[in-house]
Amino acid sequence: MLSKLGRDDRSTERKVMAENIVDVGDDDFDAEVLEQELPVLVDFWAPWCGPCRAIGPVIEKLAENYEAKMHFKKCNVDDNPVTPGKYGIKSIPTLIFFKGGKVEEQVVGIAAKSKLEEIITKLV
Repeated sequence: MLSKLGRDDRSTERKVMAENIVDVGDDDFDAEVLEQELPVLVDFWAPWCGPCRAIGPVIEKLAENYEAKMHFKKCNVDDNPVTPGKYGIKSIPTLIFFKGGKVEEQVVGIAAKSKLEEIITKLV
């Protein structure tokens, strides 16, 4: 059966959200985020969230600019309630920056591209 994001819930296939951004969920979060060698930015979002849609193009541009140095993922909080709960996500969008499987930075709400680039530069 297909989820709201078009992911086949019976498989482990990942949906590419944009050119360099991959959808992650509760079942593959550890492998796709915590076990990566490169730093990872995870955008916790929902399709009905206006601010999430507003920051989306900023994340896409960052993914384009830093694709060789960092992974970019999106986690739909409606379809994947366990992972946001583990990280105390209470508001969206929430951006969490991981390095070596650990949370390094967290940004809640809309942030300027320059602020996000500052964090990325520290991590890569």
